[in-house]
Amino acid sequence: MEDFNSYFSSAFLGKKIMITGGSTGIGRATAILLSSLGAKCLICGRHSEQVDETLAAIEAKNRYDAIGTVVDLSAKDDVADFFRVADEQLGGLDILINNAALGYGSILEGNYEDWQYILNTNLLAYMACSKEAISRFEGKGKGQIINIGSMSADVREQNSSVYVATKSAIQGFSESLRKEVNALGVKVSLIEPGAVDTDMQEAPQEEKLEQIENQEMLRAEDIAWAVAFCIAQPPACDVVDLKIRPHLQII
Repeated sequence: MEDFNSYFSSAFLGKKIMITGGSTGIGRATAILLSSLGAKCLICGRHSEQVDETLAAIEAKNRYDAIGTVVDLSAKDDVADFFRVADEQLGGLDILINNAALGYGSILEGNYEDWQYILNTNLLAYMACSKEAISRFEGKGKGQIINIGSMSADVREQNSSVYVATKSAIQGFSESLRKEVNALGVKVSLIEPGAVDTDMQEAPQEEKLEQIENQEMLRAEDIAWAVAFCIAQPPACDVVDLKIRPHLQII
């Protein structure tokens, strides 16, 4: 293999990548980074203002453009719409990054409809998007799915039982799915971050910046680099499970 710098700089060129939840937080940072490295990214979000702002940020920072669409992946028709845009405007698919997720607290809060929406977004959308992606990978002998999970799958914090349930499910789903699609040449990677400065963290921004300074919280850009690391592996190498936590976050 050529030297690392040459390999890394070419690993993203022309790659067609779908990023769910690509208009905020980790998804936004990932779209900006991968576009700067030469990938063609399609992002989605629930709010047009956030999608447009992210596309503008990509255009301002990079010489490569990106595509965006407004969908709510809790609905099966919107999942279909997202992949229809990919087929029509992305022109193929190399990598799916399942990232869209919503925070939620305890099962003692809310009602059935509230929990159903969270499960549809945090779990069922991962499954549905993975199925759609795999159908496009089949016959190519390659493809990659990167699932963004959470440390909550292992830590299982109190007063977070609904969110913990979804992220624990993503952990199991990723492990089993990898065994199912490995023979097709499809890679499956699971990234489980610790605390990250995203909209899901409800603390004031000043407090989050202090936590970042104290190495108790990561930036969204840190997880974007973890995604890039998974993508840049040689063909025979799979990053199966990557846990990335702030140095001084007590877990």
